[in-house]
Amino acid sequence: MILSLFDQFLSPSFLGVPLILLALILPWLMYPIINKHWLNNRLQSLQSWFMMMFAKQLMSPLNYGGHKWSLILTSLMLYIMTINLIGLLPYTFTPTTQLSMNLGLAVPFWLATVLIGLRNQPTATFGHLLPEGTPSLLIPALIIIETISLFIRPLALGVRLTANLTAGHLLIQLISTAVLVLMPMMPALSLLTMIVLLLLTLLEIAVAMIQAYVFVLLLSLYLQENI
Repeated sequence: MILSLFDQFLSPSFLGVPLILLALILPWLMYPIINKHWLNNRLQSLQSWFMMMFAKQLMSPLNYGGHKWSLILTSLMLYIMTINLIGLLPYTFTPTTQLSMNLGLAVPFWLATVLIGLRNQPTATFGHLLPEGTPSLLIPALIIIETISLFIRPLALGVRLTANLTAGHLLIQLISTAVLVLMPMMPALSLLTMIVLLLLTLLEIAVAMIQAYVFVLLLSLYLQENI
């Protein structure tokens, strides 16, 4: 029984073992492994087509050095999207509603892009902290502002993903509670609210996929600045 609307975001446990580990491993089990057959089935063919189109669209603005990231960014997008969609099912838990997990994904990838920039083109990387043609009086302030904006990028990535999913889950919880409360008293209004709940669920499915894409797209933009 949920005593609070925010209890749904607590990591469930069984016999003292947190089930968030199972929720993190489950998405990988839903994708078929590579086999030695000459022909793939329909599911594998559809997945291959989707991953090729996504990698082509994501890697087209990057130069050849950034193409090495295509596999890990595509895997990250599929992983986050699958976790988000599984979290919409009843009696499930969404790990991406936890800010700690999202920051654990965002900080290493962001830091990797910064370190690549410092190793390959340190002058251009430090040049991003100071726009060309800046007046001399504004140079110290702009360097501080650009440095803060650089370090706030991983926080923005994690907070964006957490806030969107948390807000959607809360709205679904509130409207579903309203449907159950109104059903014995006003069935017509309850039916109308149920239609709104269905539309909101479809919106949340779209948000779950879009937020995974936005997360990876922003990482690719950070990578583009440093290669």
